[in-house]
Amino acid sequence: MKIYSIAIENFRGIRSAKLVLPDHAVLIGDNNTGKSSVLEAIDLVLGPDRLNRRPPVDEHDFYHGKYLAVATEGAPEGAAPADAPKITVEVTITGLSAEQQARFGDYVEWLKTSTGEFYAAPDPAGVDAADISAALRVTFIGAYDLDEDDFDGATYFTRSFTESDTPTPFSKKDKQHCGFLFLRSLRTGSRALSLEHGSLLDIILRLKEIRPQMWEDTISTLAKFDVASDPELGISGVLESINKSLKKYVPREWGAKPHLKVSSLTREHLRKVVTAFIATGNGDHAAPYFRQGTGTINLLVLAMLSQIAEDKQNVIFAMEEAETAIPPYAQKRIVHELRKLSAQAIFTSHSPYVLEEFSLDETVILSRSDDGMLTQAKIALPESVKHKSYRQEFRTRFCEGLLSRRVLIAEGATEATSFPVAARRLAELNPATYASVEALGVCVIDAGGESRIADLAGLYKTLGKRIFALCDKQTDAEKAAIEAQVEHLFMHDEKGVENLILKNTTQAALERFADSLDWPPHLLAKYPDPKAQAVAALMDYFSWSKGNWGIAEFLAQCHENEIPAWLREACVTLKNLCDPPPPPPEPAPDDIADLLG
Repeated sequence: MKIYSIAIENFRGIRSAKLVLPDHAVLIGDNNTGKSSVLEAIDLVLGPDRLNRRPPVDEHDFYHGKYLAVATEGAPEGAAPADAPKITVEVTITGLSAEQQARFGDYVEWLKTSTGEFYAAPDPAGVDAADISAALRVTFIGAYDLDEDDFDGATYFTRSFTESDTPTPFSKKDKQHCGFLFLRSLRTGSRALSLEHGSLLDIILRLKEIRPQMWEDTISTLAKFDVASDPELGISGVLESINKSLKKYVPREWGAKPHLKVSSLTREHLRKVVTAFIATGNGDHAAPYFRQGTGTINLLVLAMLSQIAEDKQNVIFAMEEAETAIPPYAQKRIVHELRKLSAQAIFTSHSPYVLEEFSLDETVILSRSDDGMLTQAKIALPESVKHKSYRQEFRTRFCEGLLSRRVLIAEGATEATSFPVAARRLAELNPATYASVEALGVCVIDAGGESRIADLAGLYKTLGKRIFALCDKQTDAEKAAIEAQVEHLFMHDEKGVENLILKNTTQAALERFADSLDWPPHLLAKYPDPKAQAVAALMDYFSWSKGNWGIAEFLAQCHENEIPAWLREACVTLKNLCDPPPPPPEPAPDDIADLLG
């Protein structure tokens, strides 16, 4: 079982969307693109406990907060207003089990997966049987009820809209047969190991058909426990005084002797207070599980989800930000395990370590237009980036670019390490003029050679990123090819960044840096006094440490005037492109008169 597609209308920041999902997917995009809204929309349709929330939607769930009917512009006076906006979310499920097909038989349709067309019969004429799959469409509708002054929402079998006068509800029991589990980014674990209805532990017990029969005995035991009978506490004496005063006003048979007990607890009270304790270290002391660290709670919740998946077999997992408070190695393990345990796993993430666990076909790039249209894009590597190279040495830095709004394609490792350091150093020295690439939201990508710059720039450009490039002097043809794909090209006239630095800094900066280095033996043998031969010695040192932060370390200790003018100008230009200065104020009326003479 898997979610084949989801169509969304008027939900939160999404005016309209139609997404087709792979078997496993990671959704990525800029902040506030709508990644979380997509998962929340699926939860409205398939989450068995979502509609327990009253109301299931509110005014903030409607696109632009518009939920009231308004008069149509240009309509005659007195005309009825247009229909009130509604939230609609349609989810198409494929890969139905035999049990699911039997349960939903009347509402099962047949989907041509290559085109998204639906058929009423499993063998439509002219369609290859291999391209047909049993499918179930389910739709959530949320709206404002003017008469009740309240919001309402319900889920229905989509097919019933056209085949009956009254649509058929998709019940909580129906949803439980679909096995959708949604783990939000704010994971406090507050209900994970409690016995409240709907908690993870409660779900696991129900799947194993375990019904704890402890409530009655517990209530009976607590009812017999007098918490304040010990005279040393002083409470019993006060209660006795109250009892004596009470007898002054009411007949003896009216009042009972006041005493403190734990007798008003109900089964629901106990469900909320019974909780698990976990040892906090190597000792015997234990604390409630929800007092553990965020990372521990996340791993605990994930362990319980995996238990549910093992018991239920056919589960769709949706998870926001699997990386929250979890180290990289654990992120990878979590994604791997959940993919293995679930029929379909859908993630959102800002971690390149999570993205690395998904193929390019499983990576869904989301973007949203100013008018609320949410669209998806797939990644197709250019020919200059081979899949083997991508997997072995390029994958992580490529994924970092996918997570950024602005990307600077640097020719090689030296440029990719040195330019951010230069920008950061200048921002420290003169924050009014410069800004770090991090502050500008720019991700610097090592292209791994000048031949890849244009191709990579074109790829990121198709994904909706703002693209810049940084490189040594290129031929006219190479320059034109790069400029065709980027918003701005930063190209200096030297053959290498080493030459740019050595020719355009100060002798004092070179000597100071040479004097501070722990020179490698082979260079020290060649230059016994590196400070005295600073230019030649550092040229060799920069070549030896190429791609290993040599030039970056030099720039990090420079004063503003010691950083080459070309780099300073490039940093200013990048800042102005990413964060343009405000326009000058409009001249006052008197000033305008003066200008006109």
